[in-house]
Amino acid sequence: GVAPSPTDEGALRAGHGEHGEPGHQEPHKDSYSTFASEFLESRYLSDDGYPFPTAPPVDPFAKIKVSDCGVTKGCIRYGKPGCDAETCDYFLSYRRIGTDVEYEMSADTDGWVAVGFSSDKKMGGDDVMGCVHDDNGRVRIHHFYNVGQWAKEIKRNPARDEEGIFENNRVTCRFKRPLYVPREETLVDLHLSWYYLFAWGPAIQGSITRHDIDSPPVSDHMISIYKYEDIFMPSTAYQTFNSPLCLLLIVALTFYLLMGTP
Repeated sequence: GVAPSPTDEGALRAGHGEHGEPGHQEPHKDSYSTFASEFLESRYLSDDGYPFPTAPPVDPFAKIKVSDCGVTKGCIRYGKPGCDAETCDYFLSYRRIGTDVEYEMSADTDGWVAVGFSSDKKMGGDDVMGCVHDDNGRVRIHHFYNVGQWAKEIKRNPARDEEGIFENNRVTCRFKRPLYVPREETLVDLHLSWYYLFAWGPAIQGSITRHDIDSPPVSDHMISIYKYEDIFMPSTAYQTFNSPLCLLLIVALTFYLLMGTP
C-alpha cells in the first residue's frame, strides 16, 4: 500500500487521532476560540491593558449661566444695562478648572467673536482667541496674533474641549486653555493679569473680517483669572447718554423749556 502523506496524517490525527478515535478535535477548537477572544478583546484595550473609555454622548450646547457671574466665574458684559449672555452686544466669562481656564463668549453677530490679551490696552502684538462661524454652520475655535490692526491666524492652537453654536443671530462658544504655557510671542501665560480686548464682526467663508465697531471695547483695568468679577460696560449709545456733557445739555434744555422763550 501507499503510506499516507504528512498532510493526510495530520488530518487523520486532527479528526480521529492515530487509532481513529474521535474527541481530539475539541482542544484545538477551544484554543482557537480562546485566541480569537483574546485578540478581539485586545483591540479595545490601551497599552496598559485598560479598556478605552467609550465616546461621551453629544449633548446640546449648555446655555451660559449669568447667575454664576461674580461667584464661581468672572464675567464682562458690554451692551444694554442688565443684559445677559443672550442679549448683550458682547459677553465673556472665565473660570479656573484645575490647570485650565474655561472661557465662554457670545456676541450679536453672524461671523466671529474674540478676546485678546494685551499688556497696554492697544491692539497690536496681542494673543487672541476667536470663535468663528463658518459656511457649514459650525463654530470653530481659532488662535490669532494681532499684527498691527489685523489678526494673523496661528497654527498652534491651545484650545481644547471646544463647543460652539450659532443661534438667533448670535455666535456663542466655550473652550478651555492651559493656565501655564511656555512663554512665546503669540501665547501668553494666563496666570498673569492682562487687559482684555473685546471684538466681534462678520466672517466670509469662515475667515474673519474687520470688527463691527471702529474702537472695540477694552477692560479699564487688568483682569486676573484669580478674581471673579462681574463687570458691566455700557455700549456706545449708553456711554453717550450717561456722559457729563450729555447730562448738562439735558438740564439746559429742560430749563429752557420750563422758562419759555422771552
